[in-house]
Amino acid sequence: MLEIALVALTTFFATIGPVDVAAIFAGITHRNTPLERRRMAIRGWAIATGLMLVTAFFGEVVLRHMGITLAALRTAGGILLLLMAIDMVFARHTGATSTTREETDEAATKADISVFPLATPLIAGPGAMGAAILLMAEAEGDALRQAAVIGSLLAILLTVLVLLLLAGQVSRLLGVTGLNVISRVVGVLLAALAVQFLFDGIAQSGLFAG
Repeated sequence: MLEIALVALTTFFATIGPVDVAAIFAGITHRNTPLERRRMAIRGWAIATGLMLVTAFFGEVVLRHMGITLAALRTAGGILLLLMAIDMVFARHTGATSTTREETDEAATKADISVFPLATPLIAGPGAMGAAILLMAEAEGDALRQAAVIGSLLAILLTVLVLLLLAGQVSRLLGVTGLNVISRVVGVLLAALAVQFLFDGIAQSGLFAG
């Protein structure tokens, strides 16, 4: 159980990116009052938490009804996570882990960003939701392992909330270089995990049996 908890913590930290989320939130809301920022942070976090929990508990059921096997899910999840890891190592920002330039420009003109882009795609993005489905599928049939995944998810989400409420201070403290260092270190770990998911998915698919 400890092993899957550590894997889940690392994966969710990388795919959600609490520090990155806080830095982007601080940049987008620099013209808002402290009270407005606090309200948007709490509302956006609550919506994202609901989305992530629904995805974790029911995502695999939806995929199963679509005829998508666990092997295919592992392989696809590995590819997605590997692409995200490459972006993190090279300090690039794409729609998988952050907002695109067009989304950031649109958010800058909105009075309330709690739903978009804060709740999704900043917190509950495609990478994070895909990871939640994949990790819950890996732990299927074992209530303790699934509880470890959900506990890890909630721990990272609580970290996101704290950093959102302290977004301005975090951004000033770490700066661009600090953010990129954290991103690169976690990106290397995520790349290794992504490759393992790929190996497991291909092995389970039976494509190379015999």
